Order: sequence, then structure tokens, then C-alpha cells
Amino acid sequence: MSKSMKQQFIFKRAALTMVVALIALFPVTNEATYSSVAASGETTPVASTESTTLEQKIDSILKDPKLQGGITGVSVRKADTGERIYSNHGDIRLRPASNMKLLTGSTAMDILGPEYQFLTEVLTDGQVKGKMVHGNLYLKGKGDPTLLKKDLDQFAKDLKAKGIDKINGNLIADDSWYDDVRYSQDLNWSDEHNYVGAQVSALTLSPNEDYDAGTVIVEVNPGNKTGDLPKVTLTPETSSVEIVNNATTIAKGAAKSISIEREHGTNRIIIEGKIPLDGTRSQSWSAVWDPSMLALDVFHRSLKAEGIKIVGNGGMKIGVTPSNATVLTSKKSMPLSELFIPFMKLSNNGHAETLVKEMGKVQRGEGSWDAGLAVMKEKLKEFGVNTDTVVLRDGSGMSHKNLVSADEFTTLLYNIQGKSWFPAFEASLPIAGNPERMIGGTLRNRMGDSSAAGNVKAKTGSITGVSTLSGYVTAKDGTELIFSMLINNYVTGPVTPIEDAIAKALAEYEF
Repeated sequence: MSKSMKQQFIFKRAALTMVVALIALFPVTNEATYSSVAASGETTPVASTESTTLEQKIDSILKDPKLQGGITGVSVRKADTGERIYSNHGDIRLRPASNMKLLTGSTAMDILGPEYQFLTEVLTDGQVKGKMVHGNLYLKGKGDPTLLKKDLDQFAKDLKAKGIDKINGNLIADDSWYDDVRYSQDLNWSDEHNYVGAQVSALTLSPNEDYDAGTVIVEVNPGNKTGDLPKVTLTPETSSVEIVNNATTIAKGAAKSISIEREHGTNRIIIEGKIPLDGTRSQSWSAVWDPSMLALDVFHRSLKAEGIKIVGNGGMKIGVTPSNATVLTSKKSMPLSELFIPFMKLSNNGHAETLVKEMGKVQRGEGSWDAGLAVMKEKLKEFGVNTDTVVLRDGSGMSHKNLVSADEFTTLLYNIQGKSWFPAFEASLPIAGNPERMIGGTLRNRMGDSSAAGNVKAKTGSITGVSTLSGYVTAKDGTELIFSMLINNYVTGPVTPIEDAIAKALAEYEF
């Protein structure tokens, strides 16, 4: 080795010794990072040690590439004090999607009460003489979204038990408890045929115990042989809608392509496409054009099944019950605390909009969206929500014009915890990872194998470009937390794994 090379070697060795000494004196801090897999499967840098702060954990998750170009509001509070311990764009107003139901549900619980029930009545403006009603028979709805065919059957049985077998007058549907505006102001016309956008009427009917009011279940099965029209059934059976069957039964093993869609502005349900002989059934919950006439038609069928006939020149029509009419029979719905299970667990839009109108009717004598939303805003202010920063356009969250921040959601969820009705409200929230439909609800297939399962109780939300999740979770050390996540303007999904990752991080954290 030459003298110059030997000097270079000694210098490098001395430098290395100095670096090692410096590392010993000043160890690497917690902020050191390494590459990790993000919620979406992409790689993103995250803090490397077990002592990573909650802020670092959530910030890391929010670096997911799927969120680039959009905006995500996140707010986390301690449930016992309301202290905000994390916020990312928490004060920015964003579209909440079905997280709007947290606002609608909490205000309805407070204004109407958990024991509140909706009423449906059968009345006459005439007299019952012998076996005949001399006058009109009214089916008067007062908002019950849980009315079923079996309830109308019972009404008919009640009339039969009174000895009635003839009605010398008209059969009239009365939906005047609410106004005649059937769609919320921002509903897309393309959603009108679907159960998520069904008309809201004071007199309506549900096809089953999911209580999608104002809809019929259309079921399509293969015909008996190739070339036959498929078999179509309706639940409930009704002649208030017209089935236009343009579909065809094709050979076994072929691909199925069935579409079921109600024609805009009519009650014509168009069925098109092909279904193989060995094909599985196709089903659709189709919203009808006139829920009141659907209920009246099914009631008419119930009357006929009991041998009760409309005689003379009587027919079926829409009308208003006179104030002096006599109640012949009636039914109250389940209490609000029970209705909240399908409402919140399954995120039922129709229930939300009905509650808005009912709050307006009860508080202001006007069953309209304008009255109901005004009542909601007043109540939310009482709950500590800064109502100067929110925009309320409907009760369900279908509108893309609703605006609420994540911080206001966590403020609401903190402040309502002391209300007498809160246990019923909390019980209605979907529970992560629970496979039971009316327990896990819209979270039943999420966060199953994690500390968030059975722990996260939260409301989901989803419309085009929007995904949201807000609710409650208990951290690993028992600290109870409140959170809200509002993801807006994403293009490439799904983004629910990002929400789930944050929820899991909260569930696994130790303070």
C-alpha cells in the first residue's frame, strides 16, 4: 500500500468511527420512515416505531393515492370530554351522503321521541246501516312508511267484523297529511325509478319488512320453454302499475341480461333482455309513480278478498277526508325506536325524508321539506352544531348540495350522548363486522377480522364521488372516541378500505 493510499484509509476509518459515535450519542428519532402498504394497496411512507402518534398514523393513511385530487375531512374527539384530538380539513364543508341521516335521525328522536308512532285510518263520511256503508270510504295516511299489505288485509277484516259487505260510495286515498311535493329538491331524475329515490307520500305501502315504501318488488323468472315470455310477478300484487314484458326466454347455459326499469313519469315498468331456462331469477325494487294509488289499489283487493264490494257508481280516487268523518278502524306503526333499526342499519332514504316532513307537520303544521328542514336546523343549533356553516337540502343525503364538516359531525355526536333517547339512537347504528343484516347493517361486511369488529358503531354514506363514515369506537386502552370521515371528489374507488384503516387505527390505539 502506498503512503497516500494508507493516509486515505486511515482518514476513512476515522470518519466512520466518528459517525458511529454520533449515532450512539444521537439515536434515530420516531420520525424515521420506511415504505409500507397503504389502505389501497399502494406504497406510502409511514412512521416506523410502535410509539407512532395517532396523528402520524392517520396522516399516513390519508396519503393513499386514491385520495389525490379530492378532499378528505377527518375529525376525532374524545367521547368523554369532546376534546378534538385530530383534524384533517375538519372544518371544511363537504358532501355527507347518507351521514346526513345522523342529523335527521338525531333531530327526529328529539322532536318526535322514541315512542312516536305513525297513524293510518279508515273512515267514512256517511253512515253504516245494516251491512252497507252509505257514503265514501277513506284510506287516510299520516306518513307511516311501514304499512304492509297484511295491514290493509286487517282493515278489511275489521270492516267485515262490523258486518259491512257493501260500500255505496267511492274508495278514496287521502295523502293530504303532507304536501304534494313527492321528490326532494335535488333528486336526480335518473334515480326516480329506483327504490332509493321513491316518492314520499303520507299514504304509501311497503312490499316487505325492509320497508322500502312506495315500491313494488318485480321478479322475473324463465318461461316454460325457449321463446316464451319470462314469468313476471309483483309484490304486492297490484294493477296500479303496468308491466311491459319485452324479454325472452332463451336456451339453457346462455348468458342472462335482464333489465327492469320504470318509465320516467309513468307507471309502466319495462322488462327487457334475455333469461335462460336454467337462469336464476332477477329482482328489482321499483319505485311507483303514485304510492297513494298503489296503497288504495291493494286495499281494494283486500276488501274484495273479504267479500266487500263497491256498489253504485263508486270508483277509486284521490281526495281529502272531511273533518267530521267517522273512524271505522285504524293502525299505529311500530315506535320510532324500532323503525330506526331498518332506517339506520339499511340506510333507508324514504324513512329519512318522511321524518323530515313529519317534523315539519308536528312542529309547524306543514308536512313539507321546507318546514321540516327549518325545524331540523333549529334543533341542530340546540345540539351545538354551528348551523351557519351547514347546508341542508334533504334528509337522506341524496342531494349533492348538502354541506357539513367533519368537525360538526363529531360535535353533534358528542353533544347528543346525554339525551334520554341516545341508547336507542346508538343501537340503530351499523356495527362493523357483524354478519346479521339488522345488526351489522351496511357495515356487516367490513372490518370483520380486526379490533374494529363489534366495536365500531357508525353510519356509512355513499353517492357518486363521495364516501363517508361517522360514529363511535373504543380504543385499545378503553378510551372512547368519536370520529367522522368525509371523502369527497374521489374518482378511482373503492375508498372504503381507507375509512376502515382509520377506524382500525383508532380501535388499536393506546393513549
